[in-house]
Amino acid sequence: MRWTIAAVSALVLAALIGGIWFYTRPGDQASDPFAPCRTAVIAGGSDQIGGPFELVNSAGETVTDKDVITEPTLLYFGYTFCPDVCPLDTVRNADAVDILDAQGKSVTPVFISIDPERDTPEAVGDFAHNIHERMIGLTGSPEQVKAASQAYRTYYKKQPSDDEFYLVDHSTFTYLVLPEYGFVEYFRRELPPEDLAERAACFIDRM
Repeated sequence: MRWTIAAVSALVLAALIGGIWFYTRPGDQASDPFAPCRTAVIAGGSDQIGGPFELVNSAGETVTDKDVITEPTLLYFGYTFCPDVCPLDTVRNADAVDILDAQGKSVTPVFISIDPERDTPEAVGDFAHNIHERMIGLTGSPEQVKAASQAYRTYYKKQPSDDEFYLVDHSTFTYLVLPEYGFVEYFRRELPPEDLAERAACFIDRM
């Protein structure tokens, strides 16, 4: 059953926001085909974010970024035991995907776990499917997850705990990634799905 924003909004808590590499300004690079769409500028350039990764899908198969990012993709790093932020953020992304679908723009939502200790392929698969029927859930070994996180400059840190019910601090950006172009934009968690869809559509229309 699909979760809704209404169902999880009561669970919203403040999340630790990483990504100190980002600051905001309208795009102004004449040579950039996406300049009219950009509101975020990356220190050092957008090519500093993203890159190859190798992870494990819900079927237990090893996949690469080339296998996963075959169309415009909304990429989010979180974990299935997350009590509040991850469900709300991924539902927001799913709603944006549905808005774009209605416009004839197909976008894949992807969830990458930063908790490989607990997030088995089955766990991430169930989590992703409960959010959206097309959402791809990915996990991997600690080394694979760390490499993917570093590629997108995300932050995560397991909180100290004496049991298995630990929490993980993590950044909460959603990344728009396009085939052939790679990472092009990030979206903060407070952005409504309608606005995310509108901003993503600007990039998709210029592919």
